[in-house]
Amino acid sequence: MRFSRIAPVALLATTMFASPALAQDEEAGAEESGPIEISANVALTTDYRFRGVSFSGEDIAIQGGFDVAHESGFYIGAWGSSLEDSALYGNSELDIYAGWSGEVASGFSIDAGVLYYIYPNGNDLVGDSDYFEPYASVTAALGPVEATIGAAYAPEQGSALTDDNIYVYGDLGAGIPGTPISLAGHLGYSDGSLDYGSGGYLDWSLGASVSYDILTFGVAYVDTDLPDIAGQDGAVVFTLAASF
Repeated sequence: MRFSRIAPVALLATTMFASPALAQDEEAGAEESGPIEISANVALTTDYRFRGVSFSGEDIAIQGGFDVAHESGFYIGAWGSSLEDSALYGNSELDIYAGWSGEVASGFSIDAGVLYYIYPNGNDLVGDSDYFEPYASVTAALGPVEATIGAAYAPEQGSALTDDNIYVYGDLGAGIPGTPISLAGHLGYSDGSLDYGSGGYLDWSLGASVSYDILTFGVAYVDTDLPDIAGQDGAVVFTLAASF
């Protein structure tokens, strides 16, 4: 499965939660044209959580993106979200990414690329908030369960990263046989400029989703071990997404 900001990345995800069902819908809704596959997604979430921390002020966020993939495994894409307005990041985020994904052995696939975070409404007087982040992950199919381990590394750059940052994570996902329901779990660790001065912190989530045609409804509990303040405390996040 190629990278998508709706699906888990070092990102994804991810908002948040992520699930195999959503990835399957994304593939099923793709428009094929010879060796090129194009897909798009839109979502409404009650809280945009990036690595466990709210980027939307614990308010609703509107999100969406598209992917263009070649049968060779190479892909490019873009994804955006509304944010809680701030001087450094402004009120919107745009991610542009490119990479390669594919099966390298029976039941094993890799995904590697680079992602560029753009905050077009950030205040230049505060500093440059844009930065890039290479990422890589390995996914193994273990019967009905998919297990992923991955990492993303952002070197020192701009005002957002006065030092390097490393993010490592693991995901588990499985669909319940005979149902449109999927379950997902995530555990991540961030250390560096993006750890909010904690010296390194954990984030985790547990979620479930149900899919019907192009729609997926998900719910997840997201939390961190950062100080228990607004935006870093535990939250139940609901997401309604559509893929085409």
